[in-house]
Amino acid sequence: MRQGKVFYKDHLAGIITETNEGEYVFQYEAQYVKDHPNEFITFTMPISYKPYAEKSLFPFFEGVFPE
Repeated sequence: MRQGKVFYKDHLAGIITETNEGEYVFQYEAQYVKDHPNEFITFTMPISYKPYAEKSLFPFFEGVFPE
């Protein structure tokens, strides 16, 4: 499993995780959701307390992370 912190406008917005099974999960930090309810990192991932999960890397993050 690998994880990375996701910052938006100098605030910790959430954590992205690549699971051992190859799934990707993005979870907004609870404090970020509370303090910045209208500052989502992308239109396809609105602010939510629920995690986003996909079998491949979310398009928003493609090309942003090192191999």
